[in-house]
Amino acid sequence: MNNVIPEVSFCQSCGMPLEKPEDFGTNMNKSRSEDYCHFCFKSGRFIEPDITMEAMITKVANFMAQMNIAPEAQAKEAMKNFIPKLKRWRG
Repeated sequence: MNNVIPEVSFCQSCGMPLEKPEDFGTNMNKSRSEDYCHFCFKSGRFIEPDITMEAMITKVANFMAQMNIAPEAQAKEAMKNFIPKLKRWRG
């Protein structure tokens, strides 16, 4: 039996799993962005172009807590390790 685990990509701004077509943002020409979700990227632009990495970490941790994915403090610690590795935030 072939136990292939499907590869899930993540938004390279907020870390959201990109699993369904509607999860993806759009490029300037309205094509699907392979890097960013619809919460972060629309029509080839970041929805919050001036958000800092620290603010994004807090925003995502708050969302994860509201969705009962993880307690806020635990989510914030996890995002402090994950978000800096994403394309938008790397040097």
